[in-house]
Amino acid sequence: MDDAVYPDPSFGSAEETEALRAAAAADPVGFWADRAAELEWFEPWDKVLDDSNPPFYKWFTGAKTNIVHNCIDRHLAGPYKNKLALIWVGENGTDYRTFSYFSLDREVNQMANVIKAMGVGKGDKVTIYLPRIPEVMFAMLACAKLGAVHSVIFAGFSADALTDRIDDSESKLVITADGSWVNGEIFPLKDIVDAGIRFSPTVENVIVVKRTGQDVHMDALRDHWYHDLTALPIANGKCATEHVDAEDPLFILYTSGSTGKPKAILHTHGGYMVGTYTTLKYTFDIRDEDRWWCTADPGWVTGHSYLVYGPLLNGATAFMFEGGPTYPYPNRWWQLIEYYGITTFYTAPTAIRSLMRFGDAWPNRHDLSSLRLLGSVGEPINPEAWQWFHRVIGKGRCPIMDTWWQTETGMFQICPTPSMPLKPGSAGKPFFGQEVEILDDAGQPVADGEEGFLVLKNPQPAMLRTLYKDDERYVNTYWSKYPGKYLAGDSARRDADGYLWVIGRTDDVIKVSGHRLGTAEVESALVSHPAVAEAAAIGLPHDVKGNAIHAYVVLRMGYEPSQQLAEEIRKHISVHLSPIAKPDWIDFTEKLPKTRSGKIMRRVLKARALGQDEGDLTTLED
Repeated sequence: MDDAVYPDPSFGSAEETEALRAAAAADPVGFWADRAAELEWFEPWDKVLDDSNPPFYKWFTGAKTNIVHNCIDRHLAGPYKNKLALIWVGENGTDYRTFSYFSLDREVNQMANVIKAMGVGKGDKVTIYLPRIPEVMFAMLACAKLGAVHSVIFAGFSADALTDRIDDSESKLVITADGSWVNGEIFPLKDIVDAGIRFSPTVENVIVVKRTGQDVHMDALRDHWYHDLTALPIANGKCATEHVDAEDPLFILYTSGSTGKPKAILHTHGGYMVGTYTTLKYTFDIRDEDRWWCTADPGWVTGHSYLVYGPLLNGATAFMFEGGPTYPYPNRWWQLIEYYGITTFYTAPTAIRSLMRFGDAWPNRHDLSSLRLLGSVGEPINPEAWQWFHRVIGKGRCPIMDTWWQTETGMFQICPTPSMPLKPGSAGKPFFGQEVEILDDAGQPVADGEEGFLVLKNPQPAMLRTLYKDDERYVNTYWSKYPGKYLAGDSARRDADGYLWVIGRTDDVIKVSGHRLGTAEVESALVSHPAVAEAAAIGLPHDVKGNAIHAYVVLRMGYEPSQQLAEEIRKHISVHLSPIAKPDWIDFTEKLPKTRSGKIMRRVLKARALGQDEGDLTTLED
């Protein structure tokens, strides 16, 4: 444990954490029952976990609830009624709106009344295609309040991607905006919706929020300005929160696989509510005075779980920013943390690495002393980025909660707690009540220090129930390789202290001369070179080695591509990782292909290098 970073004692003791972990391991169902009892239910459950038909697990069967009751309604009768629920800032830094739990309730009731007037009821599907503005939160909560099922699509997808998702979900209603602000330019959301639903067999109405004010086409029979609808009597008054079954669907969220059509992940009210509430509470030590900023977009699961639902379930104050980290200057995030007193900051390694390349001067000009906890999500964080985040942003005093989870799991599965010693680059240990195994191809556990397939042994309440309209694909994708165990699709290793190190997707493991090398491991070594800001590594066929490593490198400011620098980087890899890991090629590039959630699309790089079809590109940010 010599490489560990030890926490501030104000977060409690590691012994207390381990005692709770042991108790949850001994009785995971009891652990989740106790957590669920901290929330309110209209009717109690008959059974905490119904595992009679695996892998179609059910949680809190027989119970009646609604996630919105616990996000908003129950707070109105207590001390949180006038507490800030949401602080929103526009991309320009001057647009600013705040909502207490009381005023959030008013907005959600208004939105729910409008949606209900469009003929949407329990079980109906609603597509939400909105930027990071308060209305995206209102729309999600309003759908849940009615028992409708929301399908949030990141406001940057193309019309074709929108068509696929709207048609697959059979949405009756689309909620969008005239446009969104992206780096000072208008992105034409309404035009994309018009093209996306041109031949839609199910969409009956489109609600349009005015954000940018530019002229857009409005179909007289189908399209409605939201501000016009809210001025009508139909929008006024309370809208009853629907009593839904714990296993009733809450949302569909589409996630792209390596190939084939996007997978429609289905989550439900009861289990997802308990899981997101509990994981945020324990992993990030949520306190009444916190101002919580998760930089993710609600179009991704991180935005669902830890920008919208998790904070509200915990009675926290959430911060939402419309823009990105570098517009108009690379200090935008640090400026906001200072001005709004953010205490807990949760972002992606790709964002951290992109900001590192601008140096320490930008964050150092701001007072970041309000921060007490940092978090990382989306992909394994390399130790260099972890150390920079800890040293420069956290000033060496803020523990970093490096979380591993998926759209499918709905909540953290592997993560530390603030009271644990931390290892830079490790996601820590399984969350309370979860057991993880690292298996070889034959299903046998590998020794500590060896890499293998990451599997989850225990069902957890927030995990997906199935793939919408595709039970067979659900079973084949996640449960067929190791029957009874959930295949995450990631490779990982466990060290002698029980800490888990996620290496990367199993299709991102390169086998060179019989040696398995994780792309994350190679990339971590690449970005440890002082000239390298970001990197992606892929394996290309090689007559002798089986595969050879091809690296794509984005340089820090002040460095220029050259053959000499490429050779320097290759030698650096040889010294800092292994001669076997030395790339055969290094290509310098201005940017890497990434999904909008920040994950590097290595399969796109590989397909281009081999002259093959690049497959589904709908999740690329550019």
